Amino acid sequence: MLSPLHLHNMPLNCHGKPPASYPSKNIPSIAKTRYRVTKSVLQQNLSTNQHAAAPQEAAPPIAAVPKVIQLPPITIDIDGAAVIKAVESAVIDKFKKLPVKCVITVKRIIGSDKESTVDHEDPNNHEMVAGRLRLTLYSTELDRSGREKTVTAYTEKGTRRGEDQLVEFECSFSVPRTFGKVGAVTVQNEQEDETLLVSTIALDGLPSPTTTTTTSLTFNCNSHISPLSQNRDLRIFFSNKSYLPAQTPDGLKRLRDLDLENLRGDGTGERKESDRIYDYDVYNDLADPDSSPYLARPVLGGPEHPYPRRCRTGRGPTKTDKKTEKKSSASYYVPRDEQFSATKSNEFQLNNLRQAVHAVIPTIVSITNPKMGFPFFTAIDSLYNQGLIIPSNGLLSTYLPRVVKFISFGKELLQYETPELITRDRFSWLTDKEFARETLAGLNPYSIQLVKEWPLTSKLDPKLYGPPESAITKELVEKEIGGVMTVEEALEKKRLFMLDYHDLFLPYVNQVRDLGDTYLYGSRTLFFLRDNGTLQPIAIELTRPASNDQKLEPWKQVYTPTSEPTKEWLWKFAKLNVLVQDSAYHQLIAHWLRTHCAAEPFIIAANRQLSAMHPIYRLLHPYFRYTMEINAFARAQLINAGGIIESCFSAGKYSMLFSSVVYDQVWRFDMEALPADLIRRGIAEEDPNAEHGLKLAIQDYPFANDGLILWDAIREWVSDYVNHYYPHTSTIEDDKELQAWWTEVRTVGHGDKKDEPWWPVLNTHENLIQTLSTIIWVNSGHHAAVNFGQYGYAGYFPNRPSVARTKMPDEDPNDDEYTEFLTKPESAMLQCLPSQRQATKVMTILDVLSTHSTDEEYIADKMEPSWEEAPAIKGAFERFRGKVMELTGIIDGRNLDEGLLNRNGAGVVPYELLKPRSESGVTGMGVPNSISI
Repeated sequence: MLSPLHLHNMPLNCHGKPPASYPSKNIPSIAKTRYRVTKSVLQQNLSTNQHAAAPQEAAPPIAAVPKVIQLPPITIDIDGAAVIKAVESAVIDKFKKLPVKCVITVKRIIGSDKESTVDHEDPNNHEMVAGRLRLTLYSTELDRSGREKTVTAYTEKGTRRGEDQLVEFECSFSVPRTFGKVGAVTVQNEQEDETLLVSTIALDGLPSPTTTTTTSLTFNCNSHISPLSQNRDLRIFFSNKSYLPAQTPDGLKRLRDLDLENLRGDGTGERKESDRIYDYDVYNDLADPDSSPYLARPVLGGPEHPYPRRCRTGRGPTKTDKKTEKKSSASYYVPRDEQFSATKSNEFQLNNLRQAVHAVIPTIVSITNPKMGFPFFTAIDSLYNQGLIIPSNGLLSTYLPRVVKFISFGKELLQYETPELITRDRFSWLTDKEFARETLAGLNPYSIQLVKEWPLTSKLDPKLYGPPESAITKELVEKEIGGVMTVEEALEKKRLFMLDYHDLFLPYVNQVRDLGDTYLYGSRTLFFLRDNGTLQPIAIELTRPASNDQKLEPWKQVYTPTSEPTKEWLWKFAKLNVLVQDSAYHQLIAHWLRTHCAAEPFIIAANRQLSAMHPIYRLLHPYFRYTMEINAFARAQLINAGGIIESCFSAGKYSMLFSSVVYDQVWRFDMEALPADLIRRGIAEEDPNAEHGLKLAIQDYPFANDGLILWDAIREWVSDYVNHYYPHTSTIEDDKELQAWWTEVRTVGHGDKKDEPWWPVLNTHENLIQTLSTIIWVNSGHHAAVNFGQYGYAGYFPNRPSVARTKMPDEDPNDDEYTEFLTKPESAMLQCLPSQRQATKVMTILDVLSTHSTDEEYIADKMEPSWEEAPAIKGAFERFRGKVMELTGIIDGRNLDEGLLNRNGAGVVPYELLKPRSESGVTGMGVPNSISI
């Protein structure tokens, strides 16, 4: 018979097989008997205790007062056979193994060409596909001996299914009822050379830990699994339940640490395409000195040229310069899971961008004179209404249908879409009204700032750059604003604003001019806020320091709006030069540096230090989508020596060095939050009674108006999220992964600024919420504001020229250029604008950059599976979605032609698609979830 010992030990011992002492099934039946159980009460000592008055004295003996309570006998009838049967059934059921069906959904990729073998197939073709995968399930529990509970199964073949031709592999696990909750699954790809993009792993028939029923579980992977021949690191996928490090179930602790260890790598060797390693390096891969001495560039990152860090690729040095990393014959390395999805890569951006760079642009180069401008403005118009026939293999129209139209074999038509700005008003780009409006609602709404001091002065060394005082005088300002108030009154009432590109660009003016065919100035542009709430440009100051050889004296000139013909044309030229600088600042600083470059260290550190099951990783991950691959492509083709930026924008070969100087002097993480940025520029001040807690100095500031709605929604969502997972401040301070992530961001990823006092410390809910909200804003709202309107505003390049090829006509009134200007000012302007080659190269790239992907994810549109797992987080996200939909309704009410708010390109525009709300117009908010281009 079963002894009490067996009954006591059974639940503890039965983790894999019955204990050795367990009797066989042939247990003799027990006849029905009557057992008498008598409950007695042991003697109890009921006592009182009188404590001594003095604490040092021993307590007196306890007086025992024994009492015995007699209870009547209790008789219980027990059916011995029924007891044994129930126990046997429970024991047998406990050791029973259940069949669990597993379906792995993948998109196959052969070798390294990234072309899926399941694309373009007949959707009715359900042929079998060979494929051996080894899967192991891990319980959240350990067994009694402290070992991990696991079960393993293999797949042998898969089946193509559905129109998207995904492949489904199936296998079956035999899982004991005592297995506990499944917390992780590992996958090993035992095929020879096929990398699998795993979408989901679905389990059905799992034993329920609390009932006798079964349950299901889906792992949302969206990850590449390389064959073991290429990468032997164990691929680990965790369930959707999030855990802080201290909360990690015992059965998952080793896997959590192992996964992070694999992602960090050891910092050695050249990275292979199949790697998933995240590590840091300086920007030493932009130059190509082995090809030409002209392509030598300084290393960015370090004391001499501070800069954020990029993802390490591990290529060896060049022959010419040991500090420079050699070029790769293949594409630049990024961790495998940072690469574009098959949809995004095949249908849109990176492939299209590659086609633009490697096919369209070389064709443009081959049929254009590098110095030839447009002879007439009607020739510029012909790019949109007639196009240009180019020799082609007929494939360009497939990749770039918005730019290239198929004609016949060997011929295609390069024809650009007319930007909405020009469709509405062909000559709006010439007006002061549009010039001012775009500082608030255009492609770069990040530069306008309040004038806080007078007179305007430079902080540069006067020995090198001339007198620090601005040539814009008090008398000139008061004259231009019609004498309605003094300068002092205008400052007090916050009516003067400025685009200040004086000190940033002036040190590069002579260096850029020495390159030839490119001219640059330091500039200040002054605006007056009128009573109707719109900005009016009133003065532009252009400055050139003494030349390097001292043959030219410093030159400084102020231009103002006027109706006098010659001066009116000079005013137009002055605006053109300001727009050239604004274009460079937008592309190099507001776009590249602040959203792409500065974001990469946060992504690298998150993957190295935050487990995939960490709630903060799961909060941030959707906003990091594709950024690293885009950055790698930019290093290879856009910001590299001799690339698109250097050949088509005003700073030329000094472009990246310029961005390093701005990073060193200007960039601060604590100022990247939208409210902090607005306050820093003097555009807003804190006001608890105002909407969003901020009072705007310019009420009709579309970027700020819409951006603050999104910022508030993001911050409320992050607050709910953080407060759920961190109920106490101590949980933030004790989160070792969170603290390691933030430490690495500061001391390694942004190591050149590691000692700055403004870095927040993650020791309070407020600091953590502000930090996370800032990261999400930069990758979503900020990025879209400066990205998705690029073709809309700069597609007609006279509206935002990227380069000035001639100097101001009156810089040297004695030369032939000034004489030509006086007789043919329109022709002189066409000579100043970008060449045909420069213009079409930039237009082609901007068209691709501005286009939304077919798989774009819009912010608050998709709930991550891990967020659905927790009811409180699910509710918070639904509130977040409601706020975003409210903003979408505001935008839709302004007749935006497209629902923006998308999650993976991030931002706040196409402003040009909006109908004006006032004289200054109004922007919209387009917010992809992350930086997609």
